[in-house]
Amino acid sequence: MTDRYQSPLSERYASKEMQYIFSPDKKFKTWRKLWIALAEVEHELGLNITQEQIDELKAHADDINYDVAKAREKEVRHDVMSHVYAYGQQCPKAKGIIHLGATSCYVGDNTDVIVMTEALRLVKKKLVNVINELSKFAMEYKDLPTLAFTHFQPAQPTTVGKRATLWLMDLLLDLEDLDHVIDNMQLLGSKGTTGTQASFLELFEGDHETIKKIDGMIAEKMGFKSCQPVSGQTYSRKVDSRVLNVLAGIAQSAHKFSNDIRLLQHLKEIEEPFEKSQIGSSAMAYKRNPMRSERIASLSNFVMSNAMNPAFVASTQWFERTLDDSANKRLSVPEGFLAIDGILDLYLNVVDGLVVYPKVIESRLMKELPFMATENIMMDAVKAGGDRQELHEKIRQHSMAAGRVVKVEGKENDLLERIAADPAFGMTMEQLEAIMEPKNFVGRAPEQTEEFITEVVNPILEENKDILGMKAEINV
Repeated sequence: MTDRYQSPLSERYASKEMQYIFSPDKKFKTWRKLWIALAEVEHELGLNITQEQIDELKAHADDINYDVAKAREKEVRHDVMSHVYAYGQQCPKAKGIIHLGATSCYVGDNTDVIVMTEALRLVKKKLVNVINELSKFAMEYKDLPTLAFTHFQPAQPTTVGKRATLWLMDLLLDLEDLDHVIDNMQLLGSKGTTGTQASFLELFEGDHETIKKIDGMIAEKMGFKSCQPVSGQTYSRKVDSRVLNVLAGIAQSAHKFSNDIRLLQHLKEIEEPFEKSQIGSSAMAYKRNPMRSERIASLSNFVMSNAMNPAFVASTQWFERTLDDSANKRLSVPEGFLAIDGILDLYLNVVDGLVVYPKVIESRLMKELPFMATENIMMDAVKAGGDRQELHEKIRQHSMAAGRVVKVEGKENDLLERIAADPAFGMTMEQLEAIMEPKNFVGRAPEQTEEFITEVVNPILEENKDILGMKAEINV
């Protein structure tokens, strides 16, 4: 269709797997599973519901008569009751017991939790695979010295692999939050119009002990550990806020990574994948723009700002239920997941194809290294009999002069030549160049990287080995 708006999240960014999780088909099939679970629980707890009725419901769990539901909704303007009607048309024996004692939120809210939980598990799968690929990259380049930056100004060297551990650390924090939210997702259960289970008190003739079993039994049948212990008509809308905040956290980490890759690509040290026929610019044919990293940044901005939607919704609900959450939830929750899905596919694709240019990295490092080596040079000169205070002043003067040569005259850094020519240091050019070995200036970066991967990351990957092995494909 080219004559109406279509979401770019579906057309360009999100995977088919994530799109299905938030599809109408997934939602309405889950509704029917919930109605079956409710009927089974009521049957098992002694209501006059037969196994024959339950079997009839199960026989039509997946073959939804959408045409009937749509036609009915035009008449009654109520989506849940339209699907109750449509289901009843297919199940004449069970027609009278479908949705018994429940309110619309029984299917609506429980389905939302089920769908979000499944989506969170897909997010986890992709996040763990990004962590896996990034850990391989970190180990491969743990020993490659590179110029580090603070304030994007040259600072003490690190290694390419150690820098990658910083990206990894962010993702591990996200995984920790994600696991916590997944482990604590609870269904709404079946609590009635204002959360009091008054309808069930009527159905079960005031038997509180029997009614107390309903939520736990529904949770078990739907694969959850528990339901929220108390609620109004809906589950607390803070759940949505909690979920989207986790997505926003992943977006923060991905954005930070994409920023660094874009800067590194500008420096020509590391590039994201660039395909043979890819066009970087319509005007400048030579360009290799970091479009995947830019897309990560763009989608991440959306996910981070989108987290405000459920925050506003949760804070403005009135008493036991208002409906001003519904339209917002229909947009913010699915689109937050579709966007983070696209982000993680891009992240995995970029990491899997990163191109490193060691010669460029070495060249930039060596241009700055003389300034960073001055303390080592000064210490060696003092050991040879020099005066520390005098040498410090001379190095300051030589450094200022060499800096001027680089910045004003556009020439190469000549600090070492200046020091070699100064008799106060008593050092030859060969001696100075021996000090310039980059690996002498990276501290424990290689060891930190290896320890972090082997002691922290690998145990997490081992715990999640059953979900490893993904390869990300991007649509455009």
